[in-house]
Amino acid sequence: MPKLYDKVLLKTGETAYIVEIHEPGVAYEADIDRHDGETETDTIYQKDIDKIIAA
Repeated sequence: MPKLYDKVLLKTGETAYIVEIHEPGVAYEADIDRHDGETETDTIYQKDIDKIIAA
């Protein structure tokens, strides 16, 4: 389960940084590094996360 500011790998192959925890183990607000080079802040869910890259 990611913690605040962890870097995670999403199942889409994109990386994201957790910036807010809505509900631990369920939903997070994250800055997502999109494939097109843009960064987008959006809600992600535990099911979207492949693994924690850096804690």
